[in-house]
Amino acid sequence: MKKFKFNIYALGLVAAGMMPLVSSCAESFLDVESKTESNTDNFYKSETDAWRALVGCYDGWRQISSNPGIGIYVASTVMSDETYGGTGNGDGRSYQAIDRFDQSESPGDLQLYTSDWKRYYSGVYRCNELITRQDQIQWTEGSDKKGLYIGEARAIRAILYFDMVRLWGNIPLFLEPVNENRQQADPAEVYAAIIDDLKYAAENIPADANLSADQNGRITKYAAEGLLARVYLYYSGYYGKEPGYTNAEGVTTGTFTKAQALAAVEDVIEHGPYSLVSEFKNLWPAASLVPIADNVGWDTELSTYAGDSNPEVVLSMKFTPTQDYNGNNDSNRWLVTLGMRYLNWTPYGKGWGGCTVCPSYLGKFESGDSRKSASVIDLAAEGITASADFASSWKDWRDYTGYTIKKYSPLVYGNGLPGTDPAGTAGFMECNPEVWVLMRYSDILLMAAELGSPDGQEYFDRVRGRAGLASLPLTQENLMKERAVEFAFEGIRYWDLMRQAKGGEVTALADAVVASGGKVTNGSVEGTVTFSREKILKTKGLSQIPYDQITLSNGVLKQNEGWY
Repeated sequence: MKKFKFNIYALGLVAAGMMPLVSSCAESFLDVESKTESNTDNFYKSETDAWRALVGCYDGWRQISSNPGIGIYVASTVMSDETYGGTGNGDGRSYQAIDRFDQSESPGDLQLYTSDWKRYYSGVYRCNELITRQDQIQWTEGSDKKGLYIGEARAIRAILYFDMVRLWGNIPLFLEPVNENRQQADPAEVYAAIIDDLKYAAENIPADANLSADQNGRITKYAAEGLLARVYLYYSGYYGKEPGYTNAEGVTTGTFTKAQALAAVEDVIEHGPYSLVSEFKNLWPAASLVPIADNVGWDTELSTYAGDSNPEVVLSMKFTPTQDYNGNNDSNRWLVTLGMRYLNWTPYGKGWGGCTVCPSYLGKFESGDSRKSASVIDLAAEGITASADFASSWKDWRDYTGYTIKKYSPLVYGNGLPGTDPAGTAGFMECNPEVWVLMRYSDILLMAAELGSPDGQEYFDRVRGRAGLASLPLTQENLMKERAVEFAFEGIRYWDLMRQAKGGEVTALADAVVASGGKVTNGSVEGTVTFSREKILKTKGLSQIPYDQITLSNGVLKQNEGWY
């Protein structure tokens, strides 16, 4: 008999409007703490049990960003041509090792992703528990809860595996709740499981489920369809073939075609309740919230944030401003990494100074593109470099370029308190509930265009038009350029570069990253960031598997090439 504990704390699966997001810690989908000892003999019997288990699956997914670790979306941004590693001049150089694809940048740091690895597999385990025990649950006759809950659990498992297999390439695959020393699977087998999970979710989550504002953050049928297209584009690009895995017994699973991928996103466009937000800046709190001077709050007349549940969000990860380091880790820790190095400039809050923007990346934005100012903080242009606090920040800031990320900057009120904690009772690290948007409607439109939709030119023009730009011919080159600026700093660009491998070497990635090198200051000392094309090609764009996991496996796990 196995015992397990559910820590269901403030899951926060609700959409909040502009003011609730930044001024209230009380509004959430499940804003109560429920810690209950259960075991496999007395659990998984009722729909209530299934719901509690599903909440545990969502929480397991969220833990990949609510706890210390690198985090795939930050890592993706660091490894691409968008940003350098940044952080403090006296900090360890783990972000530089990731940024340069070079273990020698931090030779003693052999566990770069240990926390991430453990939390991913912990989340998978939670999903496997619910999925494999679905038949022992007494589902209400005529209820659609089984398809809904199991569909959500399988989609979460698919997301976790999609993150892992892209990041590490060669990983063990567990589709049942076991704890054993298992060899790394053929990536094709992992992708087959991902596609089968997402197909199940798309077919079994009701079309009208989880769409209301109070369910924001839960997975929908349309999110599963969008993910299917994203998985197809990545796998067919990076591996140079369509997904599908045939095992030793000759059974083939996980097949998915270009036509099916297109049909999936066209269904989202035709039947989903989504649209583009009128102005790009309104998608991001730091780009659209106007503070009240010397006050706790935002100017409701001038602020234009469209809200967490705006009509462009197809899939997002939810957080709450509650983190106490006693097991209640529910805040978005990534925001602290991205904040300016110990420097508040309302509405931009302070953080660790990670992910300084490469100046060369700014050249990808066309003249008049409204996305540039909504995406990037230009410290000089916004007067920040003239502030009294700038000098001390600059002297402690590594890989400083003068530019940092605005989309996911933490917030600070006009009176200097963290912008999500009006009582001022929590530190700036513990109270960041801003959602991380994993898929927007603009991505659905651009994926449909890339997959060959007859309306592709219209979709492409709609995305460009929102940014204030004229039409361009719909070509693959123009599409990738558009994606580079539309999804800048959202953890998407790196994988767009990786999937241009077409089954061969990651030359597009290497070319882009090497070209992004340039001048920086490190604690006010001038320096240069350079990249080795050879090292990038040798790793094939895959990341370090934590060495402690290789040791614990007694050598069953094998390290990715290029990492010693």
